[in-house]
Amino acid sequence: MHAASNFLVAIAIGAVVIVLLLGLFNTLRGGSVHLSQHLMRWRIGLQFLAIVVIIGVLWLRS
Repeated sequence: MHAASNFLVAIAIGAVVIVLLLGLFNTLRGGSVHLSQHLMRWRIGLQFLAIVVIIGVLWLRS
């Protein structure tokens, strides 16, 4: 159970990091403003999902 929940947390956090880095790269290279906004929305949604996953894992472990 712990290995699976650790994997879920890692995937959730990894997805946030990837989208964050894509957004930073797009901004630094002077990319599309539309793409930056789209990536920001994805990042916010993924952060929410990551928090839900982390809270769920902590709740299941208690």
